Amino acid sequence: MDIVLKYTHWLHTLFACVCSLAIFLIAGCAHPIGENALNPEKIDLWTGRISLHVKSEQEQFFSAGFELRGRAELGELRLISPLGNVLGVLRWTPGEAQFDSGKAENTQRFESVDTLMAQATGAAVPLPALFAWLQGNNEKINGWSADLSRYAEGRIFATRSQPQPPVELRIVLDR
Repeated sequence: MDIVLKYTHWLHTLFACVCSLAIFLIAGCAHPIGENALNPEKIDLWTGRISLHVKSEQEQFFSAGFELRGRAELGELRLISPLGNVLGVLRWTPGEAQFDSGKAENTQRFESVDTLMAQATGAAVPLPALFAWLQGNNEKINGWSADLSRYAEGRIFATRSQPQPPVELRIVLDR
């Protein structure tokens, strides 16, 4: 009888452990539905690939993976190589912007995010419009036009006709 009680106790303990583990694993796979899932305007992180083609006399082409956090007034853009190395981090706040190349002595400061973007990518990208495009809103900005016809596929294409030189911006979002 002692053996049966010990065996039964051991089975109950094992059953409780297996159930706890199953609940833990199932909970680990679940994704909570937060306000971001219900309200896309609350999204503050985008990832994907970005390319910028500046069609000047000496054409410039920039392409990288990216992680974008924040909003037009306050944010961070992390540029990532195809091998996963961080190429640089652009950060901005009202009245200041900086580019961190990963080396403490090479952090550059700029008076505006437009100047920073032009320095880092070859052309000033209009951040208020960029954040609107990422939300699927076709924000109009002087000199720029966006094609959001493939937005549902995570693709954004924008061109700048003025000021010269022309610029093409392509974004492919991770979904």
